[in-house]
Amino acid sequence: MARDDRLLTTFRFEVTFDRATGDGPQQLGDGGFQEVSGLEVEMDVGEYAEGGRNDGAVRWIGRAKYQPLVCKRGMFGPSGGDAESEMWQWLQDVVAGVRPVRRYNGTIRVQDQAGATMAVWRFQRALPAKIVGPALNAKSGEVAIEELHLQHEGLVLEGTT
Repeated sequence: MARDDRLLTTFRFEVTFDRATGDGPQQLGDGGFQEVSGLEVEMDVGEYAEGGRNDGAVRWIGRAKYQPLVCKRGMFGPSGGDAESEMWQWLQDVVAGVRPVRRYNGTIRVQDQAGATMAVWRFQRALPAKIVGPALNAKSGEVAIEELHLQHEGLVLEGTT
């Protein structure tokens, strides 16, 4: 079996957010994460037992269901700079009842070791479902997001190189 040089041995994921509609910050900040899960689309399948057809049922496609995106072990903000507080503010505004809720479209870029984009996923109209902060450790001094959970309304794989 031939070795595929395009196989990725390590991944990098860059996540960007752009305002879907309305007023407020047009960008939420960019982040890098070690792990992203939830890139799934599941279709509802309906079934109808048609009279006189005993060898099976008629099936049809219903609505698409999207799993929440879970971004793990990430950092927002410029390299070596202050942490991006807008992400936390977005969640706090939702908790405090600020309406309308800001929604963001986003892009997840899968990068190889050299930083070249290998695939691009786009999600639509995301809401913050959960943010988990890091375990505070004076030895490391890192300010990061341990987990960011996003509920969204659409997911598209744009392509690969």
